[in-house]
Parts: sequence; structure tokens; C-alpha cells
Amino acid sequence: MFNFRLDFIRFAVQQEVLCFGEFQTKAGRLSPYFFNAGLFDDGASLHKLTQFYAQTILASGLPFDMLFGPAYKGIPLATGTAIALAEQGRNIPYSYNRKEAKDHGEGGTIVGAKLRGRVLIIDDVISAGTSVRESIELIRAAGAEPCGVVIALDRMERGLGEISAVQEVQKNYGIPVIAIATLDDLLGYLQGEAQMVQNLNATRIYRDRYGVKYD
Repeated sequence: MFNFRLDFIRFAVQQEVLCFGEFQTKAGRLSPYFFNAGLFDDGASLHKLTQFYAQTILASGLPFDMLFGPAYKGIPLATGTAIALAEQGRNIPYSYNRKEAKDHGEGGTIVGAKLRGRVLIIDDVISAGTSVRESIELIRAAGAEPCGVVIALDRMERGLGEISAVQEVQKNYGIPVIAIATLDDLLGYLQGEAQMVQNLNATRIYRDRYGVKYD
């Protein structure tokens, strides 16, 4: 495990982006934890978050030519990650999409650099996979190649079938999904925090019921 994964979990807890309690998911499940990347809502926390994205991308060794941020949450994430990569010597173009096509000025739905080459999609989480599917369609329609997706947290939880939402994306589109941290990393963090034993036990029970183990 890269140390920055535990650092990211710790940071998310400190920012109260990762909370513990009882939360209902879109699937109607009662989860003992909740992650809302939208709460990285100031300059300092967004800067640190996108530094984690940049670290994750560089550590993966995945080859890519540019970044793409799906509207809306992916827009600041891709922008900030491009800045963080430039700070580490990788000056990479980026773009994002609008939900509504613009009929004046530059027009269209894509803002920023022209989609070309190997495009890395930057998003917060994957739940139903709708945002990823739409991004892949946009990228391919422009003649570029989607080469992977980077997200903040992989819940490692079954989707509609027996595999996780992340595994569904990898299976359906043949591209890797890379997470800054996973449910396994969250459990590793909780194991090291004596005051969180109740949260550790609840999260283990939830994983045993809904979780998916990766090879």
C-alpha cells in the first residue's frame, strides 16, 4: 500500500468529507460511512485533494496524453489535477464538457484543449457509471481514446449484479479504473485508530454483506 492512500483517508476524515454513522445509499443500503468529495470546498482542501490525484496517476504508471473532467464534479477535479501535475513537472492539457451545447462563440459541449490521443477521465466516485459512459462516448466521438478513469474512493461494493461499479466499467469498456484509496485502505486506517473500533466493526460487517473482493 502506498503511504499516500492512508494519508488521503486521514485527510478526508479530518475534512469531514468521510463521515461515519448510518447513511442510506442510492441502492437503499444502510452504509456505516459516507464520502462526499463535494465537501472539498475551499482552495486549500481542493489543492491537497488534487495533489493526491496527481500522486495516484504518476504512481500508476499509466500512459496518457491529457485529462478530461465530466460535468460537473469532474471539472474542478481535472483542472486542479492538471495544476498539480504541472507542479510535478508534467504539463498536461485538459478539457471538460458542458451539459448544454453552446450555439455561439466556440460552440459545442467541450471546453479547453481539443480531445486527442489517450484521454484520462478524472471523477470523484463511480456509482451507476453514467458519467463515465457519457465521457467515453464524447471522447470516442472526437476521435480520441479513453485510456482510464481516476476516482477518489472505490467502495468495492456490488452494483446491480455480483461485481462492483468499478469492475463493471472495466469490463464494459476495457479501461482501467484507478482509485486514490479503496475500502481496504479505509479498513486499514480504522484498524490503526483505537477510538474508531465501532466504525471498524460496522464497516467490516457492511463489507461482508455487500463487498466485492478484488484479485
